[in-house]
Amino acid sequence: MLLDITDKKLLNLVQSDFPLCREPFAELGTILDISQDEVLKRLQELKKEKIIRIINAVFESARLGYNSTLVAMHVEEQHVEEAANFINRQPGVSHNYLRDHYFNLWFTLSASRDTSLDAVAAQLGEAVAAEHTLSLPARQVFKIMVYFNMLDECEERVSEEEVQPPNRTPGRLNEGEKGLVRELQRDLPLERRPFDKMAAHLGMDIDEFLRRAVSLRERGVMRRFAARLNHREAGFSSNALSCWKVAPDKLAQVGQVIASHPQVSHCYERRTAPEWHYNLYAMIHGHSREDCGSLALRISEETGIKDYVLLYSVKEYLRRTVRYFID
Repeated sequence: MLLDITDKKLLNLVQSDFPLCREPFAELGTILDISQDEVLKRLQELKKEKIIRIINAVFESARLGYNSTLVAMHVEEQHVEEAANFINRQPGVSHNYLRDHYFNLWFTLSASRDTSLDAVAAQLGEAVAAEHTLSLPARQVFKIMVYFNMLDECEERVSEEEVQPPNRTPGRLNEGEKGLVRELQRDLPLERRPFDKMAAHLGMDIDEFLRRAVSLRERGVMRRFAARLNHREAGFSSNALSCWKVAPDKLAQVGQVIASHPQVSHCYERRTAPEWHYNLYAMIHGHSREDCGSLALRISEETGIKDYVLLYSVKEYLRRTVRYFID
């Protein structure tokens, strides 16, 4: 699909500033100086072409009472496909990638706070006969902001909001708020008043529904309401998980430097392991491997960190949204 300038502006808007109001597509049309129907038509085409994957709420899992971890495994090459298919069927697994490293299978795992994710990861490793299994939970978050700038000009800045670490203090949600989360994590229907059905499912007035949704966002339970793109279809064909060994007294400074780059969508400090000494992770996106490698080199020069590795995605086995409160 050949994107025109309006498509690109629309994609930028819906990734970062989707309106939580009765007629959000009319508001987007006002910003872009096009009709509501034109906005809907363009979004329908962008979804048909799989450039937009989903439009829904992005929640801070820790605020909902969930824990998550990044799991790395070494699985023999001849068994990787079978192992990946098995892991994809497990509840709580949302992303699963083959990467070009000895630790070749990397996936994210989430569960309620009373579940031992280390134990679950170990059990999965045994089930797929992995030679090594590492559970690498986050200790500190510097950035979570997946945003692909679709305009041709280079954005060398990132807003202060995007680089502020999220509030991960566990929150207490009542049953009504959990129902709200269940509705807001659905894919938004592309119709003039898309939130009406969600409110009706909860037996709630639309204005009250939207007021409560905005409250979740203001409290940091919802990070944002936004479209999420399929990065390859959007033109960002390469990504690399960059792993850095950083002295503890420099972690905060280096984390902030890495997070300031718009090509970085995630930046975390994670637990180390005897066979894996990297403690700072950043997901880098680019139009090519050269883009990712160039940014990593630039970061290395900016921070003085020389001990790092880039793990490029070879195959995507799974990418789906974590579903909360579905039991």
